[in-house]
Amino acid sequence: MSTVEVSVLDVAELQDGQMKEVSFTEGGKVLVSRLGDKYYATSAFCTHYGAPLAKGVLTSDGRVVCPWHGACFKLATGDIEDAPAPSSIHSFKAYVVNGKICVAANVADTLKENKTRPPKLSTNGSESVGKGVVVVGGGSGAFQTIESLREHGYKGPITVLSKEPYTPIDRTRLSKALITDPAKVEWLNAADLKIKYGTTLRLGVEVTSIDFTKKEVIIDGGKDSLGYDKVVLATGGIPRRLPVEGSHLENVYTFRDINDSKKVDAAAKEGKRMVVIGSSFIGMELVAAVAKRKLASIVVIGMKGYPFEAILGKEVGAGLQKVRYSHGTTPFSRFTYARIVQYHESQGVKFHMQSKVDKIVPQEGKPNLAGGVVVNGTTIPADFIIMGVGVAPATEFLKGTGIALEKDGGIKVDKYLRVQNSPDKENVYAVGDIAVYPQISGDFTRIEHWNVAGNHGRAVGKTIAGSPQPFVKIPVFWSAQGQQLRYCGVGHGYDDIVIKGDPGEMKFIAYYGKRGNVVAAASMQNDPVVSKASELLRLGLMPSLEELRDGKDLLSVDISTAKTLKVVAH
Repeated sequence: MSTVEVSVLDVAELQDGQMKEVSFTEGGKVLVSRLGDKYYATSAFCTHYGAPLAKGVLTSDGRVVCPWHGACFKLATGDIEDAPAPSSIHSFKAYVVNGKICVAANVADTLKENKTRPPKLSTNGSESVGKGVVVVGGGSGAFQTIESLREHGYKGPITVLSKEPYTPIDRTRLSKALITDPAKVEWLNAADLKIKYGTTLRLGVEVTSIDFTKKEVIIDGGKDSLGYDKVVLATGGIPRRLPVEGSHLENVYTFRDINDSKKVDAAAKEGKRMVVIGSSFIGMELVAAVAKRKLASIVVIGMKGYPFEAILGKEVGAGLQKVRYSHGTTPFSRFTYARIVQYHESQGVKFHMQSKVDKIVPQEGKPNLAGGVVVNGTTIPADFIIMGVGVAPATEFLKGTGIALEKDGGIKVDKYLRVQNSPDKENVYAVGDIAVYPQISGDFTRIEHWNVAGNHGRAVGKTIAGSPQPFVKIPVFWSAQGQQLRYCGVGHGYDDIVIKGDPGEMKFIAYYGKRGNVVAAASMQNDPVVSKASELLRLGLMPSLEELRDGKDLLSVDISTAKTLKVVAH
């Protein structure tokens, strides 16, 4: 279909720093934005889960941020700025004629179902020159590395070596919805990755070592090997099991991949008894996913006092359980709850918090199957058990290769995500769950977030393609807990918190502070607060914790006008 020119708004209807979703012809939608005297037009919907971008955040340096999960696009080109966007959006010509803002676009490209812009490079742009980039792993970091390499002009070969038998998937949906068919959550099928991105996939293979002197990846114990010019380590994590008796019985599951999802889905049938060990995100998402299945019982065992306490704090964790909680004379006394009516216990979930698992006992007459969990001397009966107690970096294969691993198995990298303690410091990168990387604060951190892995991959792809990109992204994650929970920042070790609203009603904003500075934010039913907070943290314009405590509205902080751009540049 040919390009159509449409007058969409009067100039007076769009002020500096504003964006609006407007109708195009034949049912199309376009996002029109203004920064100073410049006008931009793009697709109106995020390519991740289809959120309306007009409800997101516009920044003075030409970015539009999704209101839901932090995906970000460049207004001028539609290019991806931040994951979890799997693909770019369309960018259209916008101009002013006789006081009217006009947009020229192919009508088909303005339809929601066609919001995705094809990649800039296809196999026609790739060249079989050199050994190219080898990506070890098949998750978020791997997929975004591929996309970023091609989008930023890399023309060499790309090869992915993955233990998983399927292409990179949207792993976040597994624990939220117990998806069992990888085709329903794959980002791109194998044909698209081959044809559109010029990528060779080798699935179901295991990298067992790397010879950094010869620049070779060793596959399946030496049965095969593959040379590289650059190698990206994106192996992710391995679910932990508690070192207790009975932890390896057949119906004691961990959760990471499609196979795990199939096992839990098959076990979580009406009338069955489920015990979840661990009260953080994986465990609690699985609880939410099966809460409507009419199980006989769902029990959560946690070491902390409240679910999510390690990340979100006891105030928010209490609101997502069902407890009596009073702030008393703490700094949060203005938000005192007499009783919180929370989500999970209203769904029949029972909690054993501040508890330690003694052992897992087998069913009578079935020594290979777990029948209960012993906690503080009491046996909690179970037909199946899920251990959601974190992951360990999948780096065992690197022992003896010359890379010095951190105590937890992580790999220390520099700001460009290059492995530092390696025989080949210039050509080896590590991303995602295994990478111990420098935060903006200068502290080295290893973060097990899907979005962090994706943005690591994006930065590495740009660096290898010839435009070195230090990693400076703000971590963003989300979780399904009756309502959508959003979070951004690095709140570990926070020393103060300000809560607006009521976590017990699943409608709140929480600001986490350290020495008076906001280091993280969480919310439910307050979009796009977390997206705005992530940009304020990125730009260094976040209000102080005291300002927020005194009533300052985060959404009122200007980051989208030409005036702000001068402040940021200065």
